Amino acid sequence: MISFNHVCLSRGSKKLLDDVSFLIPKGNRVGVVGRNGSGKTSLFRAILDEIHLESGNIDKPSDLRLSLMEQETPGIDRSAIDFVIDAHIEYRFLEKQLLTAEELDDNEALTDVLYRLDAIEGYKVKNTAQQILTGLGFSSKDYKNPVKSFSGGWRVRLNLAASLLCPSDLLMLDEPTNHLDLEATIWLEQWLLRYKGTLLLVSHDRTFLDRIIDHVISFEYCQLKMYVGNYSAFERQRAERLALEDSLYKKQQVRKKRIEEFVRRFRVKASKAKQAQSRLRELNRMQDISPAHVDSPFQFRFPKPRSKPNFLMHLNKLSFGFDAPLASQVNLSVLCESRIGLLGFNGSGKSTLIKVLAGQLDPLSGELRKSKNIKLGYYAQHQVDALDLEKTPVQLITEVQTRVRTSAAKKEQEIRDFLGGFDFRGSRADEAIKNFSGGEKARMALAIVVSSEPNLLLLDEPTNHLDLEMCHALELALQEYEGAMIVISHDRHLLANTVDEFYAINNSNFSEFSGSIHDYEARLRESESLLYDSDSKISRTDRKEARKKAAEERERMTPLKKQLKLLETEIEKISSELKLIEKELLDESIYGLTHKNQLKLTLEKQGRLKSLLVKKEEGWYEIQKKLDFY
Repeated sequence: MISFNHVCLSRGSKKLLDDVSFLIPKGNRVGVVGRNGSGKTSLFRAILDEIHLESGNIDKPSDLRLSLMEQETPGIDRSAIDFVIDAHIEYRFLEKQLLTAEELDDNEALTDVLYRLDAIEGYKVKNTAQQILTGLGFSSKDYKNPVKSFSGGWRVRLNLAASLLCPSDLLMLDEPTNHLDLEATIWLEQWLLRYKGTLLLVSHDRTFLDRIIDHVISFEYCQLKMYVGNYSAFERQRAERLALEDSLYKKQQVRKKRIEEFVRRFRVKASKAKQAQSRLRELNRMQDISPAHVDSPFQFRFPKPRSKPNFLMHLNKLSFGFDAPLASQVNLSVLCESRIGLLGFNGSGKSTLIKVLAGQLDPLSGELRKSKNIKLGYYAQHQVDALDLEKTPVQLITEVQTRVRTSAAKKEQEIRDFLGGFDFRGSRADEAIKNFSGGEKARMALAIVVSSEPNLLLLDEPTNHLDLEMCHALELALQEYEGAMIVISHDRHLLANTVDEFYAINNSNFSEFSGSIHDYEARLRESESLLYDSDSKISRTDRKEARKKAAEERERMTPLKKQLKLLETEIEKISSELKLIEKELLDESIYGLTHKNQLKLTLEKQGRLKSLLVKKEEGWYEIQKKLDFY
């Protein structure tokens, strides 16, 4: 048990905790939430006695073993595997004693050391380190490479691996998924579920939190409040508490109506029934959780694109990479309302493909055609590093507005109002970027992309370094964004709420993934043999009863499934016809004066098919709801 007794903690002139008394029971899995700068990292450092408390004290057992994921990694010559094993201090100590005993031929000392190594399961340490490194995306060839040979993101993974290997009763992880792909995130999720000690976890990934934690500690007005349950439970409880405040309740109703309106519009315009149904479920859930964020300082929208050409970009037999192709024969059409998620392991080529689309890297071969009216908004993981640190938020947005607007640029007050939606208010809007935290710089980089008024967004891990409130605001903004988007993210909640179709890069192959992000996640779990086989624990009688119920259920659902199958066939047929029309509309010659009648007929046919598609999909939704009920 960890006890906070009348703790006061500040960072500079900013008060973080004020007279806080609090208990963290042994064995809890706790998500620590709060806005960037609220004190989450400082809390970890205070528990480690690394920063001074203004008053009060933190009591913890004298024999408590702590492990903290470090954020910085020195560029050293130590191999990756040795760097990780070094975190197991007792093992390294006994390893040295073993060598000494062998050199001195001291059998008594040798026996004692071997006994102590056996007690800590020293024979497993190297194998466990290799398993952790593999799970986090390192290949066996990487084990012997020096730490200094890895990039910053991979060094952070080494820090995470070291913290996982270190024996601990209290494990503190600060944004462990920031540099992970979805595959590594799912592996980490399973590892943490098997962890036996107390866990304190800071993460902007709400799906990750939901799967792991059983309590939430929330920073609220220099106090710590404990909530029981996962992150979704915390949102519901907080929404209920905030609703008791009249002004916030009114804001909740406005926010809820905004999402309800979006759900209605989305239901009508959805183009892919299976993905649309999955996304509708997520959006309906968002209606319930959104009121928990009404006091968020972040609220912004993407400007409506000035031009929305039907065709934005077309890839034909594209090959991309560096010395050798990462993927070849890539075919993809990006239309004005495309909302695409890119899936695949780190290193598969997702970010490289985005760079090719953004024009920052040339393809190796094939064709990349772009509309002359395309207006890209590109957010890359390195975008924060490209900021001019000497300039202020007002200066940076003014520069963007001057560059992208052909008419009069926005007035300074409009720019300040815009920046307020990203919580750069008052004097903060006039402060040099060099004084900002990593999270604030990430917000600033995102604000620049939003203000550029794009009709095609290219987003590479946009939620990294953002807090949960900002992630929620970004999701809302992306839902209402009227342009096209292609996004890479390990944040499953973001993908489920904003993306309609997925494409995966796997073993140099680029292909459409027909399911939802949750289907992809399930496939990953199966491929990693992470799914728990519950059938092995069901008795023979229970299995017989389960089979009987399943048969009855199948009988009830058979007519509905037949209707569903028929509708899916019709939807597929209509969708195929629409794709042919879209392909025809990609040919810019059709827009010439000599093809005026042909264009009119084609657009009329497209309109009829879209209307028919909506009717078929609505029928599909109704049947699917009944099947979901069963």
